Amino acid sequence: MTSSFIIRVPATSANIGPGFDVVGLSLSLYLTLTVTIGENSTLPVITYSGEGADEVPLDPYRNLMTRVALYVLRCNGFRIFPPNLSIHCDNQIPFGRGLGSSGAAVIAGVLLGDSLGKLNLSRERMLDYALMVERHPDNVTAALVGGFVGSYLRELDPKATEAAQVPLSEVLPEYPPDAGEDWGLSPPVPPLGIGHYVRFKWNSSIKAVAIIPRFELSTAKARAVLPESYSRKDLVFNMQRLAVLTTALGQTPPDPELIFEAMKDRVHQPYRKTLIPGLPAVTSLITPASHPGLLGICLSGAGPTILALATHNFENIAGKIQEIFQQEQIEVDWKILEVAGGSTVDS
Repeated sequence: MTSSFIIRVPATSANIGPGFDVVGLSLSLYLTLTVTIGENSTLPVITYSGEGADEVPLDPYRNLMTRVALYVLRCNGFRIFPPNLSIHCDNQIPFGRGLGSSGAAVIAGVLLGDSLGKLNLSRERMLDYALMVERHPDNVTAALVGGFVGSYLRELDPKATEAAQVPLSEVLPEYPPDAGEDWGLSPPVPPLGIGHYVRFKWNSSIKAVAIIPRFELSTAKARAVLPESYSRKDLVFNMQRLAVLTTALGQTPPDPELIFEAMKDRVHQPYRKTLIPGLPAVTSLITPASHPGLLGICLSGAGPTILALATHNFENIAGKIQEIFQQEQIEVDWKILEVAGGSTVDS
């Protein structure tokens, strides 16, 4: 007997100005899994379409999504995938652009493991599993629960998170040579309550204009340019603005001057400008005064995508940012995105 279900996980934008590694926003681009049980296959068969189709490993023991699913299953007494499993992934989320592609894969894997094992995990417990794999809570939390969220990760005893048994997203695709079906058979079960989050209010008139350069920037490379320590002045600068921003984006009507200033950052964007030509000009030359409707501009995650929050005049805002990038010989695509709901599983 054949059964099937569909998993849908949104893209995300992390950091949102001053909220480095703290806040995340879910966006209306999706990773969609169509899962079927009952076809003639011993191993899971993975097919892929859309963004990254020529990059993603289709070996279920080296694919991030299925390795995460297997991790969840093995923590709950299932050694292998169920037989006759077929998974088709259709992906709208660009890789290496700061739109949470790996976070979406991690959440899809957790939901896949939960569904295959009929575990009925709570959202909070799913987040524990996701944070064992992806140690930055902003992306995975937003992908799981949706909306505009703030989150933190509880510090853990290193013994509780033995990387040799956990499919860490940051090391992919560099799994050990023996990362086949017999790798990671006895993984550590996540402690309870690793991550905690709160959902902030969001004014529904605000949309996100995503300006997506046609080059990838790895999170590891973007983090490598950050300093080991910061001045008190810069940390206070960010904390002041974050305290304002998390409320300002939910107010009616949204205040452009308040939000534009509150989206400024001194913790990560100044250090990443060398990796993204055009970033300083974008964040300084385009303002609510020059482009009515604009509320604020920031780097999306680690970049290189630029996120412009606005209530109208989307095309003109996108066109000006595109023009600045073209002056740096960088081609871009752009999309107007809604703030999305959380991940879903539908039969």
